[in-house]
This record gives sequence, C-alpha cells and structure tokens, in this order.
Amino acid sequence: MDIEMLQERARIIRQVRSFFDRKNYLELDTPLLSPDLIPESCLEVFETTRLAPPGSSFISKPYWLIPSPEIWMKRIIAQHRVNVYQVCKCFRNGESSGHLHSPEFTMLEYYTMDADYLDSLSLTEELFANLAETPKLKPPFERITVAEAFARWAGFDLYKAAEAKGGMEAEARRLGLAPPADLGVPALYDLIFIHAVEPRLKADKPIALLDYPAFVPCLARQNAGGKTVERWELYFNGIELANCYSEETDPQKVKYFFESEAAAREQTALVHHKVDHDYWKMFLPRAENAHTKDAGHAPAATGFPRCSGVALGLDRLIMALTARSTIDSVLPFPTNN
Repeated sequence: MDIEMLQERARIIRQVRSFFDRKNYLELDTPLLSPDLIPESCLEVFETTRLAPPGSSFISKPYWLIPSPEIWMKRIIAQHRVNVYQVCKCFRNGESSGHLHSPEFTMLEYYTMDADYLDSLSLTEELFANLAETPKLKPPFERITVAEAFARWAGFDLYKAAEAKGGMEAEARRLGLAPPADLGVPALYDLIFIHAVEPRLKADKPIALLDYPAFVPCLARQNAGGKTVERWELYFNGIELANCYSEETDPQKVKYFFESEAAAREQTALVHHKVDHDYWKMFLPRAENAHTKDAGHAPAATGFPRCSGVALGLDRLIMALTARSTIDSVLPFPTNN
C-alpha cells in the first residue's frame, strides 16, 4: 500500500472515532480471543489453543478468534446501559480473500440505547454525511423493504411463496436456478436473494434494505405481525457495508436462537466452537441488589436494555470512500490466497 492510502485510511478511522466521541459514545476495547462464541451457522471461525505453562496446574484449552465483538460488547451494555462503539479486528474463516473478503478485517460496531433500527439508520446516515466527500455516498439513503426488493427484481411475492408448499422452490426454478430438492425456505431465500436480488443492488447511492423475513435466523426484534424483523443491511455498488438490528431482548428468544443455531452448526460447521448456553440469562430481569443500594450505589439493572446495534465493515467503507475496487487495495498487509 502506498503512503497516500495509509494516510487516508488513518484519516477515515480518526474521523469515525471523532464522530462517536463527540456524541459521547464510550469506546470499548474488548478481547479478540474468546473461550466461547455466539453460534452462527452461516460462518466459519478460527480456533487456537491456550497452552499450559510448564509445571503449572493450568490445563491447555481452546480459544476462538472473534467474528464480531458483539459477544463482549453486549455484556458491557447489560451491566452499564451506555452507548458504545468499537473499532477492532475480526476474523472469519473459509472465505476467499482479495476482492470483498479478508480472513482478518476491521469492524466498526456501535450500539445506541433506547433506539431501534430506524434510529440506527438515521445515525448511520449522519456518520456518512461526516465522512463522505463524494456526492454518491451522501445521505439520505434509498430505503426499500426486502419484500419490495423481491417483487421488483425477483418478480414474486416473497411471503406468499414462503407460505405455500413448494412455493419458494418453484420460484427458484422459474428464475433459472436449480436448487436441491431438500432445501428449506431460509436456504431457498438465500439462493434467490444472492442470484436475483443482490446483483440489482448496484445503485450509485447507498441502499438500505429493510425488514428482513422472520424465517431468517438472527437476534433482531420482530415487527408487528411477526412476518419480518427490525433489521436492515446497507449496500453500495452491490457491496454489503453494514448490518443492523433492533436487538432482541426477550431471554427465551435469545435462548432459542443459541440452541437452534448451535444445533445447526453441529451439522454443518468445519470448525466447531464452544457456546455459552447461559448467555441468555444476561437478558433475564434481575432483582435490585439491596446491599449495593444501601452502599450508596445505583441499584442493579433489570434485564437487557432496549437498544439497536450496527456492524459495519470498515475496510469496505474505506473502499467506497476512496473509490477502490478490492479490499486488498485498502489493507496495509493483505492476506494472500
């Protein structure tokens, strides 16, 4: 990487930090190694081993590199209920590198209290307004629902097809795709989205794709009616830049997500990792701690606060801001294939 690109990368990251600092978000610095992870059946992770020092009673144990700082950031949110952000390295295994992916990449993740996904979208527009010097990246973003995107570019009613027996498979075949006969609705949705919808998100202005179907597993709160969840993804020139939820705060729904995704990973993952099956208890209401209150401190918080979080690929954003076409071109030391 040339010195001009190094300087521009550093300037953009400084601007990001300055934006959140001015808004009094607390910058976090959480671990990159974790003894367990949030289970996500759609991605692979890196495993390493913490070795026991010679002569010690410590037993060597596995650790995993985080694919997102979410697992740590939510613990701090549950305890302190404060707006937070973090710029950190994250790691995802089993993906090609060079064009849009790197096994080690830089993530910007931020959580806003007493906010929903639309509040986070407005905040992200404000961030872009502070960063973007090119009119193409200036807000407001175009906003379109997933259902509208499927109707416009795939040519069918997503929810009617999903509810009809064989409906999604029939639509996939109509579009010239050849899905295996045993694919479920979520996998068929992904297949059609990747081949028929995502390639059309190539507008030269950012597009926010809102209200994802509830049958796609994630930790987002459901909209009224239950068909969709409060989630958006941000695209620019066909490239996904960010993912956002109104965070799920129901402990039983968090528990179910962990159990179902952990079971799915057991069937498909190449690298298995430990799951903290008590993580959901962080979302349970907690009685006030009388001893803490008597000691002159604030009482213990109850449950997990209403909030919204955004995960933004900072390398991809730097690509967009500098009009580069590959992620390798904005990394100081790209990972070779």
